Amino acid sequence: MPLSSLPFAVVLNTQAGSGLAGREWPRLKAELDQHGLPHQLLQTGSAQEACWALAQLPPEQPVLAVGGDGTVYGLLPELRHSGRALGVVPLGSGNDFAGMLGLKPGDFGAALGRLSRPATAFDLLEVQLEGEAPDEWMTLLNGLGMGFDAQITALMNDVPKRLLGVHLGGLARYLWAALDGLRHLETEHLEVLLDDQPWYSGPSCLVAVMNGRRYGGGFLIAPQANPQDGLIDVVLGSELSRSALLLLMGRVLRGTHLTHPLVHHARARKVSVYWTRPMYAHLDGDVLGRQEGMHIQVVPGGLKFLSSS
Repeated sequence: MPLSSLPFAVVLNTQAGSGLAGREWPRLKAELDQHGLPHQLLQTGSAQEACWALAQLPPEQPVLAVGGDGTVYGLLPELRHSGRALGVVPLGSGNDFAGMLGLKPGDFGAALGRLSRPATAFDLLEVQLEGEAPDEWMTLLNGLGMGFDAQITALMNDVPKRLLGVHLGGLARYLWAALDGLRHLETEHLEVLLDDQPWYSGPSCLVAVMNGRRYGGGFLIAPQANPQDGLIDVVLGSELSRSALLLLMGRVLRGTHLTHPLVHHARARKVSVYWTRPMYAHLDGDVLGRQEGMHIQVVPGGLKFLSSS
């Protein structure tokens, strides 16, 4: 066992992946037993319950999160507080951080095989909403978006399953929502500060502030990001028409969009974004609704991660 002789605390989000995680639990349990990995199941109804349950366990007891990016996001406050190590079995609709590391949903052997390796330090992000109290910070692992990409995330829950099947993969749902969101594309004035210095001022339809490289089930929005370099990657699109944005999405899938003349990219340790009108926002895929702005800073090496490649 890495770091500890205690069993893994398995946090199972049965609703992740439209119920896929719950349906796959019997097969995953059998794989855990086959790999000789002792485990303690914590099946809870919310992130708050999971964090409370984990807080009752010894801090050296590692966690295995079964779900997607949202499942991990919900556990971050407790993980950061306790310093316990995290392993991941991706079974959510959005598995972008795990996917960046080469983990695939359903490949339990690959996911569990990494748990015996020493923990690796990964960066975290701290986020404060504009207008919130100075001590009100949230913790992220993968990243956030404001504007068009966050609007898409909000629309993903409205994808009609009859069109694409009962269980939709994250990328299929994202593409459907993106096409729907193009009809209501919003461009507003955006101000961005990097390390407290002005960097961008002008029209924009989206901005992504990333620790990881991808979101939306496989879109490589920040292809040069490194979650271990102590830096945040910022990618924004300026005044893009609907047709230009649609074409650009194909380049984002391949990670070749950073050379586009209407795409801006930079790195920093602190980022502040301000909109003239509130825009949709998401944190690790969790939609917040419209926000006027955010302040983001990196927490170097803030997470002990057991699922690195």
